[in-house]
Amino acid sequence: MTLSSTHTVPPGMNPRIQRLRKLSVDTEPSLSIERALHETAFYRENYGKCSIPVLRALNFYDHCSKKSIYIGDDELIVGERGPRPKAVPTFPELTCHSVEDFHVLNTRDQQRYTISQEDIDTYAREVIPYWQGKTIRERIFGHVPGHWRDMYEAGLFTEFMEQRAPGHTALDGQIYRKGMLDFKNQINSEIERLDFLNDPEATDKLEELKAMEISCDAVILFAKRHADLAEQLAATEKDLQRVAELKTIAAVCRRVPAHAPQSFHEAIQMYWFVHLGTITELNGWDAMNPGHFDQHLAPFYTAGLKEGGLSREQAKELLCCFWIKVNNQPAPPKVGITARESGTYNDFTNINIGGITGDGRDGVSEVSYIMLEVIEELHILQPGSSVHISAKTPDRFLDAACRVIRQGHGYPSIFNPDVYVVELMRQGKSLQDAREGGCSGCIEVGAFGKEAFVLTGYLNVPKILEITLNSGVDPLTGKQVGLTSGDPRKFTDYNELYAAFVKQLEYVVDTKIRVSNYIDRMFAKYAPAPFLSVVIEDCISKGRDYYDSGPRYNTNYIQCTGLGTVTDSLVALKKHVFEDGTFTMERVLSAVANNFKGEEFLRQTIINRTPFFGNDDDYADAIAVQVYHDLLAAIDGKPNSKGESFHLNMLSTTCHIYFGKMLGATPNGRFAFKSISDGTSPSHGADTHGPSAVIRSLTKFDHTLSGGTLLNQRFLPSLLTRDEDIKKLGQLVRSYFTLGGHHIQFNIVDTDTLKAAQEHPEEYKDLLVRMAGYSDYFNDMNADLQQEVIERTENESF
Repeated sequence: MTLSSTHTVPPGMNPRIQRLRKLSVDTEPSLSIERALHETAFYRENYGKCSIPVLRALNFYDHCSKKSIYIGDDELIVGERGPRPKAVPTFPELTCHSVEDFHVLNTRDQQRYTISQEDIDTYAREVIPYWQGKTIRERIFGHVPGHWRDMYEAGLFTEFMEQRAPGHTALDGQIYRKGMLDFKNQINSEIERLDFLNDPEATDKLEELKAMEISCDAVILFAKRHADLAEQLAATEKDLQRVAELKTIAAVCRRVPAHAPQSFHEAIQMYWFVHLGTITELNGWDAMNPGHFDQHLAPFYTAGLKEGGLSREQAKELLCCFWIKVNNQPAPPKVGITARESGTYNDFTNINIGGITGDGRDGVSEVSYIMLEVIEELHILQPGSSVHISAKTPDRFLDAACRVIRQGHGYPSIFNPDVYVVELMRQGKSLQDAREGGCSGCIEVGAFGKEAFVLTGYLNVPKILEITLNSGVDPLTGKQVGLTSGDPRKFTDYNELYAAFVKQLEYVVDTKIRVSNYIDRMFAKYAPAPFLSVVIEDCISKGRDYYDSGPRYNTNYIQCTGLGTVTDSLVALKKHVFEDGTFTMERVLSAVANNFKGEEFLRQTIINRTPFFGNDDDYADAIAVQVYHDLLAAIDGKPNSKGESFHLNMLSTTCHIYFGKMLGATPNGRFAFKSISDGTSPSHGADTHGPSAVIRSLTKFDHTLSGGTLLNQRFLPSLLTRDEDIKKLGQLVRSYFTLGGHHIQFNIVDTDTLKAAQEHPEEYKDLLVRMAGYSDYFNDMNADLQQEVIERTENESF
C-alpha cells in the first residue's frame, strides 16, 4: 500500500479538487503570531475599560477587522483561521508559549509546527512579557492544592482545560434558519426585557448580551472582507470561469452569515464562517462540529436540484472544498503533560452522517451518500466522520459505509443512535433534543446546539489499582498520592482488596472534580465565549455565556481509560492469589515491582491461564461490569459548577499511551510503561475468541449509563475482499448495536503493512490508521503510538 498526495485519482475527484487536496496535504503546519499580536495590543490598551464579556467581544471584533484574509486559487468555500492554510494561531490568554516551546515545536520530528526566528523574537518581545502571570493556565496551577498536583504529575488523571478552552461543541440547525442579523434582533429583544428592578443578574446579563451582539458584527465584518477581496481578485482575473466563481463567492459572503442561507453553497459557507468564528475566538478542546451536516444540507440540496441551480456533481465539489478547508486547520499545539497525552494535528471535527431526525425518522439522504464518496476519495486526515446506524437505517447505507471502511482509512466510525438517545434522555434531555444529538469529537455524545458537554480529562483507572496495591503510594515517585488503604499482603479475600480500590477511586475522582469546578469558573469569569454563545440555544434567552450555564444543558465528563487492563489485573489477583492460591500476594507484588524480572513463569501462567475480559467469559466480564458500575457510582451525578452533573465517559484518545508510561508492570502480565487498554476495548492480545466474543463481553454492561463507550477492532484486509464479506461486517455492527453497543471502529490493515511503513515511511505518506476516537497518519505518530496499533489483536475471522 503506497500512497502520497499524488496518489491515483479516484473517479469523481476533478482537477480543482486534486489541486486543492495536494496543496492541503503537502503544506506543513505552521504557527502564526498574528492573533497573539492583535490580542496583546488590544488588551494592553483596553483591559479594565469595560466588562470582561464585552472586552472579549471587542477583542474578537478587532481581530476580525485586522486579520489577514486568504482566498486561494480554485477555492469555492473561503476562510482560514490563520493568514494561510495550515497556519495555526496561538492563544496567549489561555497558555502563553515560551521561546523554548517554539524552538521545540519548530524542530521536533512529529507534529512539527514551523515558525521563523523573526516571529519567535517578536513574540518574546511583544507577547510574552504582557501575559506573564495573567494566563488561565497560570491561574489554574497557582490555585491547585498540592495533593492534586501530585496526582496529576503521577499520571492518575489529566486536565483538558489547563491550556485549552472547553470544547466538544456541535451545532444544530438554527444557523440555517437564522442569520447574524436575526440573532442580533433576538439579542436586542432580550435586552429590552431585562428587569433591573427584580433581577439581580440583569446587569451581568446586559454585558453578556452586548458582547454577543458585538460578536455577531465581528463575523459579519469577517465575511464582508472576504467579499471585498473576492471582488478585487475578480477585477484582475483573466480566466472568465474564475471571474464568475469569484463573483459568486463575493455574493455568498455578502449574504452569509449576515442572513440565513438560501442555497447549498451558502449553507456550507454559513457553517464555515461560524466554525472559524468559534475556533478563532478561543481554542476549544476539539473544534466546533456541524452536527448532522447531511441532514442540515439535504433541504438545500433537494431545492437546488429542483430549481436547476445545482447538480449532484456541483454539490459533491462544494463538499470536497469544505472537507479540505477543515483539513487546513491543524489543532493548536500543546505543551507539557497535555502534549504528552494528546499528540496529533487532528482537531477532532466530526461529521455525523445518517442517524435519525428530531421526529424519529431515518435521517439518511442522498447527501449522506455523497459524503461517503467524499471521505473515500479524498482520503485526508480531517474532518473526522461517523455514520449513525439505527434500526431504521437502510442496509444500503450501512453497506456503503462498510465499503468505505474497507479502504482502511480508519473512517468512518460507527455509532448507535438507538442507544445514545437513551443515554441522553437519562441525563435529562428531551426526546427531540436527544434525537438531534450525536457525537461531537471522538465518542462522547450530547444534544447538538443546546449543550455544553465539557470533557475535563482522562482517569487512569489501572493506576488507581497500582496505588491501591501500594497503600496509596505511587511506586514510580515514592510519594503518598492516595489514601492509606492498607497492606494488600494482609488482605484476607478479594472483596477486601476491591473495597480498598473503590476507596482510592472515590478519593481520586473527588479530588479531580473539585479542581475541575474551579477551572470551570475561571473560564466563565475570565475567558467567556460570546460568539459561541450566540449559536448555542438558550444562551441568548438566559443572557448567560456558554461557559456560564447559558446552554440548555451543561454536562461535565470524566473519561475513564484502561477498563481492560484493570479488569484483567483484578481477575488475575482474584483467581491466582485469593481463590486458587497459585501465587502469594507478596510474590505477585514483587514480580510487578521488578517488571517480572526472573518471574517469566509467573507471567506466562497469568497470561495463559487467566480468563481475560473480551472473550465472553462470565468470570472476567463480571469484574468488568463491577468496575464499570463503580466508576459510575464515583462520577455520575457529582455536581458541576453550573448546577448540573458530571457523567462517565469511556474514552482514551491517545492517553492510554501516556498513562502506560506512568504505570509500572501490572498483575495481568503487562510490562511496565507499555500502553494500557483503550476505551472499553480488551487488553491487547487478550481477546482470543474473535470479535463476536468481544461484543458479547462488552454488552454485558449497560452502555446507556455512560456518555460514550469506545471499541476498537482490527481486521486483516483479506477478510473484506468480497461483497459477502462487506455484508458480514454490517451484520457484526447490527448484532453489536442490537445487543446495546454504543460505538465501534475498525482498522483494516495487516501487521506487515504497518511494519513496512515503519521501515520505509516515505512510501506510506498517506497511511491513515484509527487510534481511539480519531484517525491519524501513521507517519505522524511516535514509535509508542505506532507500536500500540501494531499490537492490537489482528482478527482473521468474524
